Amino acid sequence: MRLIGCDKRHTGAIRSIFNDVIASSTALYDYQPRSIDKVQAWFKSKRQGGYPVIGAVNESGELMGFASYGRFRDAPAYKYTVEHSLYVAEPFRGRGVGRSLLNEVISRAGDQDIHTLVGGIDSQNTASIRLHEGVGFRCVGTLPQVGFKFGRWLDLCLYQHTLDTPAKPVDG
Repeated sequence: MRLIGCDKRHTGAIRSIFNDVIASSTALYDYQPRSIDKVQAWFKSKRQGGYPVIGAVNESGELMGFASYGRFRDAPAYKYTVEHSLYVAEPFRGRGVGRSLLNEVISRAGDQDIHTLVGGIDSQNTASIRLHEGVGFRCVGTLPQVGFKFGRWLDLCLYQHTLDTPAKPVDG
């Protein structure tokens, strides 16, 4: 496995992973598959914000999963906080892809002087919860019944990881 910076060439593979997750799980609280246009707009917003899109590829160059982060909220006081996302294609789950991607997200966030990473994880997504706890995230709260998908109410757990960056945070 090799970690890469994803670009427009990976749009189709990322779309495929997004849409499988939407159709088969509560890892995304979306109902409708994402169009190519929506994924391209997502890429553009990451580029404009200076946020990475990290991919994990196998020996043959197949995208096994991807991760990214972006603004947590719009207010300027949140400038040192990001919300991350991470998705692994079904055939590659349980092989360390998610852990490699999450560790890279943490590393890159530190390099960009991010202080806090936040992830929203469905309370029933035990694999993602174990992954996040295994690299130092902790549950800081649960929002009960904030989503509804597959005929049931969903609880969203907020996981947080705090870094020792930036060395000298500033207001404004």
